[in-house]
Amino acid sequence: MTSPAPPAQALARALEHHQPLVGLLQRVQQSRERLAAVKALLPAGLQGEVRAGPLDDASWVLLVSNAAAAAKLRQLLPAVTSTLQQAGWAAVEVKVKVLPRS
Repeated sequence: MTSPAPPAQALARALEHHQPLVGLLQRVQQSRERLAAVKALLPAGLQGEVRAGPLDDASWVLLVSNAAAAAKLRQLLPAVTSTLQQAGWAAVEVKVKVLPRS
């Protein structure tokens, strides 16, 4: 008798067959990959403040925890855009948004 798959694996298998969710998961993964590609550009103090946000055909959002981090990140956007293009990513507008406090 085989043991049932762990819940995360069962969910992953179910999602593989739901086309809209497959596309969403691919965009989430691409957003994370883009962040990994530009992480080295960020000063050490800023790296922990930036999260990968939504990605679509026209834009990519970087989420930050506070306004100071957003201001610094906006100064780095030309370098971020250049690095993404050099890595072969399609050119999209990069936006910065501050996460609301919880």
